[in-house]
Amino acid sequence: MKYRVILEQDEDNVFIATVPSLPGCVTQGATREEALENVKDAISLYLESLAFHGDPVPPPIMEEMVEV
Repeated sequence: MKYRVILEQDEDNVFIATVPSLPGCVTQGATREEALENVKDAISLYLESLAFHGDPVPPPIMEEMVEV
């Protein structure tokens, strides 16, 4: 599955990665690359936790980019 990830840089230049489809799935990294690697782990652990507890997996958010 593919999940949309939002990356933002905070005031301390730390990259914060949030997964809108998975509430509370947030991680960070010193670099953009590190934050992206960390969010892959966070998503995997989140999905493992859902499976362990028998909870449904939320579908990924579908979106398109439109140029105007």
